[in-house]
Amino acid sequence: MSDSGRLADDIEIPRSFREMPRWRTEGTAWLDTIRVRLAQMCGIWGLHPDGPALHGSNAIVLPVTREDDRLILRLTPPHDAFKLEIEALEFWAGRGTVRLIEHSAEAGAMLLERLETAHTLATLPLAEAVPLIARLMRRLAVPITDLTVISTADVVAARSLLLSAEWARLDQPFDRSVLDRALTVARDLNSTPGTHAVNGDLHFDQVLAGQREPWLAVDPVLLRGDLEYDLARVLWTRLDEMSDRDVVVHFETVVREAQLDRERAWKWVFYRSVEYWLWGLTHGLTSDPVRCGRLVEIFGVNSDEGTQRAPVAGAVRTPCSC
Repeated sequence: MSDSGRLADDIEIPRSFREMPRWRTEGTAWLDTIRVRLAQMCGIWGLHPDGPALHGSNAIVLPVTREDDRLILRLTPPHDAFKLEIEALEFWAGRGTVRLIEHSAEAGAMLLERLETAHTLATLPLAEAVPLIARLMRRLAVPITDLTVISTADVVAARSLLLSAEWARLDQPFDRSVLDRALTVARDLNSTPGTHAVNGDLHFDQVLAGQREPWLAVDPVLLRGDLEYDLARVLWTRLDEMSDRDVVVHFETVVREAQLDRERAWKWVFYRSVEYWLWGLTHGLTSDPVRCGRLVEIFGVNSDEGTQRAPVAGAVRTPCSC
């Protein structure tokens, strides 16, 4: 048996990764060869396994060493978005993000610096985690001039075209006034895009403790435009831990620490909550639409009224969680 064959036999793939729903639709052809693929990349890059394999929703990761370096081998099924993932990591080049060491688009493989996978911002109390993620948001906001990078204005323009049809197809899950307000806000957000780099998938679970910098983002999505774009995600990912008043307090903390435009941030939270509410229902989600409903109720007023948390009267129904 070859060295790679023996190494493949020693690598255990977590059962939870094998049982993920995605393989029911994508098939298991790639999954069935993953141990061999990991072993092959170890051989190509001169790596030695250094712990059990872990996984997220999209990738398997294997702790490895190379000489004195402690690294992570990340493997996903090859896909069109892989190039964008590489471009994002290369753009930030370790500034606020995990550092990319090597990559192979053909294999869907990345070699990354090793972070503390068990120590994420999701493990910290919100009072500590919120200021930290806000400062990271600002650290990632470097000027960007590459017009080929998708802008937040592009995202909102394309997405807003679909909202009315989704709302009707879903049997009008909330009042028309909420949708109309979201579409009005979308036109404003589409008209004046910012000029900084934005991580379009920033949340507590994807910020890990590091050595070079205290906290580093993984799996960043590179956009250009408004830094306020993903504040809604920061809120809804831990919304169940917050009272309505806490939501506004944490919003204000992010605005202050990330140096955001408060009124624009308020509008982004409202719009993103409406569009993700519809997206979530369309894709069969149950918990997130309920969370979006809460945010719509809180942010469905003018920003200067926000501390009162007054909802749009009669506009928001309890989201379907069936």
